Amino acid sequence: MNFRALKTKVFARLGALWMRSLRIRLRVPDDFRPGILGLWHKDLLASCAAFKDKNVHILVSESSDGEFFAQAATLLHYEVTRGSDTHGATNVRHLLQSLKKGRFVGMALDGPHGPALQVKPGSLWLSKTSGCPLWLFCVKYGRHFRLNGWDKFIIPLPLTAIDIEIKYLLPE
Repeated sequence: MNFRALKTKVFARLGALWMRSLRIRLRVPDDFRPGILGLWHKDLLASCAAFKDKNVHILVSESSDGEFFAQAATLLHYEVTRGSDTHGATNVRHLLQSLKKGRFVGMALDGPHGPALQVKPGSLWLSKTSGCPLWLFCVKYGRHFRLNGWDKFIIPLPLTAIDIEIKYLLPE
C-alpha cells in the first residue's frame, strides 16, 4: 500500500469516528419514506452522520476528496457508487436500482463542483424516473467552521449538536 492510500485510509477512519460523534436531531415529515436524500455539498458531513448505519446507497465523486469520503461512508455502512451525474446518467442509474428495491439513496444536489445551492439534473431525473420523492436536508449547526471553497463546506466540531429537518423538494 502506498503512502497516499494509507493516509486516505487513516483519515477516512478518523472522519468516520468524527461523524459518529455528532449529535444529530432529525425531524422528518409524517409521510417520510424511501426516496432520494438530497443535500447540499456543504452539508456532506452532517448529512452522512444523520443516516449512518441505515444502508443508504450514495453517489460519491471520483475525485481524491471523494475517495476519502467514500471510504468514511463505507465505514458508516453506506453503499457507495463512485461517479457524478455530470458525467452521464450511468452512475445515477445504479441508484435507480436501489430505489426500485425500496431503499433510500443520497446525492449532493449541487454536485461535486457546483455552482453551490443549484440543483443539477441528475436528482430531478432520478425522482421523475423512479416515482420516488426527492427530500431536501435543511441543516442548522451548533459549533462549526466553514471552508472558503466554492461550496463554503461546513465542518462541525466533534460532539456538536446538529438539527436536520427533511422537507420535500420534489414530491413523487
